[in-house]
This record gives sequence, structure tokens and C-alpha cells, in this order.
Amino acid sequence: MKRDATFDNAKILLIFLVVFGHLIQPFTDGSHTMYTIYMWIYTFHMPAFIFLAGFFAKGSGHKDYIVNLAKKLILPYMIFQLAYSGYFFFIGKDGWLNGPFYPHWSLWFLFSLFCWHIMLYWFKKVPALMGLFVSVGLGIVVGYFNDIGHMFSLSRTFVFFPFFLAGYWLTKDHVKKWRTPQVREATLLFMTALVGLIAIFPQFDSGWLLGSKSYSELGGLEFGGLIRFGGYVVGAIMTIGVLAWIPNQSYRFTVLGGRTLYVYLLHGFFIQFFREAGWFEVDNMIDFAGLAIVAASIVFLLSSTSIQTLTQPVIEGRAQLIKKWWHKSAKKDYTTN
Repeated sequence: MKRDATFDNAKILLIFLVVFGHLIQPFTDGSHTMYTIYMWIYTFHMPAFIFLAGFFAKGSGHKDYIVNLAKKLILPYMIFQLAYSGYFFFIGKDGWLNGPFYPHWSLWFLFSLFCWHIMLYWFKKVPALMGLFVSVGLGIVVGYFNDIGHMFSLSRTFVFFPFFLAGYWLTKDHVKKWRTPQVREATLLFMTALVGLIAIFPQFDSGWLLGSKSYSELGGLEFGGLIRFGGYVVGAIMTIGVLAWIPNQSYRFTVLGGRTLYVYLLHGFFIQFFREAGWFEVDNMIDFAGLAIVAASIVFLLSSTSIQTLTQPVIEGRAQLIKKWWHKSAKKDYTTN
């Protein structure tokens, strides 16, 4: 699909929030402000990111597409699963050894993304609204089973699939209809009100937004289904709001929207090191701003051409950029001599 500045700008914002959210997570217990910001981010940043993943999955379902997808997702998953195990051991992190089917930290997204594409094979054959209704039902039901959890990233696969499926069915015309003054004003009001609600009710467990635990583990078996449905409604409204407000013009950083997978896979090496080393503290707004700058710096570093060139063979399974750099260097040397 042809790149669109709106979606690339959205992906840059969302990947920044992924990094920033992971960066501030250790400080949520000791700071009411950090908790509020963290929870607010988590109401929408993964639903919106997954929605965009589904939006760009229009060609999904063909046999060759699935084979290529396995190379792009499962192979990097196995490589980074091993890499993170070794890295976590090196920095002294507890629980460093995970089995191949228990994704380390943020790697669940690769496994789930592959599964969502597989699930599209069946869901694209039924009417869109029916499929969305069924997917929401599945996401709610799995919360009642304790055995559906981290293994194979099954819980998150079912919980977040409705956002992926919605992205698959909706078009640019649908998204453009959200970009009206009325929608922007309404969603801004909703976003602001949500911050207030989170601040007032800080006892809400963040596990409800992560989608990886059963209702009984979260201590809400009786009303678990209703809470998860509420999460779907909030996530959908927040996703609409984000895409309604994202600018549609190109900036110097817009091109980085095509490199968010690099940031997602690699930022854990920074975040986990910072957590184990205990480098940061949050005591005031200057510290908060400093963490935002650190998160932005990580995003720009990991989406740089240099990092992309060095890691493309591992992340994408091809060495196009290295070959391009080699030919360019060889040509430069030949011209110089």
C-alpha cells in the first residue's frame, strides 16, 4: 500500500508512546502522576498500533503471503527470543530464560501479529460486522480461562484481534471521515475526561489493559467480561481520536514511520538495561521531561539509516541496505583512486 503521511505520523507517535510507556513503568508505583500518564497511554497506544497493522494487511490470506510473513515475523521472533535471553542473563535480570513459546517481554507482538494474519483467512470470509462481533466475543470469553495466557501469546492474540480486524476492514475514506472538527472536539473531551477518571480511580490494575491475564488473576472474575468490553469501547474511541488529530502533512521525521518495527524490536535492550542499572528517578517535571527526551532519542536512534542497515538482515531477513552501502562505498573508492 502506498505510504500515507497521516499513518506514518501516527506510527511515529505510537512507537514513541510504546518506548515512553516502557520507560516510565517502573515509576508508576511511587508516583500518582506517572501512574495516571502510564494508564492513559495504555488505553490506546497498542489498540491503535494494532489497528494500523490490520489496516496495512489488505493482502493477507494468500499462501505465498503467509510463507513470506513467517519469514518476516517468526524468524525474527526466534532470533530475538534467543538474543533477549542472553542479554537478560548478561545484565542480571531475573527470569532471563524463557521457552521458545513464552515470548520475552514485547516479543509477544510478533507472535500475535502472525496469528492475526492467519485468523484473517477465516474472518475475511464472513461479513465485517459479524466478524467483529465474534472477535470481540472471543476476546471477552478467553478471559475466563486461566490456561489461556502468555504461552504462544494466546491471550493477547484473542484480546487485541478485534482492533486488527477493524483495521483490516476499514479504509482511508473511513479514517478521513473521523478527521472533522466535531469528531476532534468530542474525542478531545473524551481523552481529557479519561485522564480525570484514571486520576480519581488509581486502584485500577494495569493488567486489564495488557490483555495477558485471566479475570481471576486480575481479581475481577465476576465483572471481568464487562470490564474488558469497556476496554474495547475506550480503546476504539481513543484510536479514533488519535487518528483524527494526527497531522496529514509530511515532516522530516515522517519517513521514520516505515521503520517502527526496528524500534519495537530493539528498544528493549535500552529499557531493560536502564531498569536493571537504576539510572533514572522521577521526582519532578524536569525528570519527566528528561525521560520523554530519552524516549524520543531512542526512537530516532533506532529508526536511523545506520541502525536499519546493520540490523536489516536479522529483522527483515535481507541485506538490501548493506549491499547498497557496499556498492556505494566501492564506487566511491574506485572514483577516488
